[in-house]
Amino acid sequence: MTNVPEKDNVTPLRPTRPCPECGKPSARATYPFCSQRCKDVDLNRWLSGSYVIPGSEEDANPDDDER
Repeated sequence: MTNVPEKDNVTPLRPTRPCPECGKPSARATYPFCSQRCKDVDLNRWLSGSYVIPGSEEDANPDDDER
């Protein structure tokens, strides 16, 4: 017999948190998301420009100051 700990006795590495996409509990393999699908949805939003970090007015047109 081997000394393999039972799955219920393993302390999780991180506390589960709600998935930022759907609110279900997060999974270890796709943390902080609950599934690969939710992870891919978030990545698509970043790549398509849905998430934007706002800049200041000064950063909007740096070429205007050179003219």
